[in-house]
Amino acid sequence: SLRERGRALRGGGISSVNKPVEREALQEEFTRIQKFLMGGKRSLLVVEDDMAQRESIVSLIGDADLRIVTAVDGKSALEALDASHFDCMVLDLTLPDISGFELLDQIGKKPELRDLPIVIYTAQELNRKEVTKLKKYAKTIVIKDARSPERLLDETALFLHRSHASLPELQRKMLEDIHAQDGGLAGRKVLIVDDDLRNIFALSSLLERQQMQVSFAENGRDGIEVLEKDPSIEIVLMDIMMPEMDGYDTMRAIRRIPKFKSLPIITLTAKAMKGDRDKCIAAGASDYITKPVDVAQLLSLMRVWLH
Repeated sequence: SLRERGRALRGGGISSVNKPVEREALQEEFTRIQKFLMGGKRSLLVVEDDMAQRESIVSLIGDADLRIVTAVDGKSALEALDASHFDCMVLDLTLPDISGFELLDQIGKKPELRDLPIVIYTAQELNRKEVTKLKKYAKTIVIKDARSPERLLDETALFLHRSHASLPELQRKMLEDIHAQDGGLAGRKVLIVDDDLRNIFALSSLLERQQMQVSFAENGRDGIEVLEKDPSIEIVLMDIMMPEMDGYDTMRAIRRIPKFKSLPIITLTAKAMKGDRDKCIAAGASDYITKPVDVAQLLSLMRVWLH
């Protein structure tokens, strides 16, 4: 299915075919793999109109094993894609000529680019329709915040098939730091309750990379319903600021259900006010983390509560 294909590519595969496989299609994939293995330098296209951000990305990811081409707008990005093969693309959604969404639409019309891994790197607020469109084309979203450089390096290393051991010392240390606490999450079941689909998509991508089984709900009532249907869920990530039934009310309702009295719940909130943590704990939270989420801290907390 398209969903399975997307998951395989998002996990770092270079291509995907559906069974049963025609002999010609299989031969084509073997040829693709052979070219990939003998291709030498990997190629990355960075589409970013802000010069400082562009230079920062190149400095962060670049090394001798990588050819990096930059584009400042949609037109030059399409020209670069037509002129050369790329193994991965980093895209900021705010461009001077066309939007990142329009660029994705045009890329989507090119069959030869169907397997191009695209990493969205953005600080832009996204609505439900925009997130749905991004999920169609992009492999992952990295939201620009304090820890986003490490996330961007990690995601591109995956799609460029760069061995961590072969990276320069500084890059290797960055990845070692964010992966140091990642163990013990594979196969565990997590529920994300958040009304912001952008956050759901970003967190789902992150946790699926840890091989977790991810469920999600866009409001508190749906979150409780998901738990009732699947009581094997082992941990919940709960947004606080949601319409109608907020995170506090949702946690109180969950704790009133006997089988969920000890279910680990980590709250996610944009607020960092004095007393917030106590209020969360009083409502039923096991722990508390502020947005923008520190990835290493979140994974560490989850590991502790799932131990």
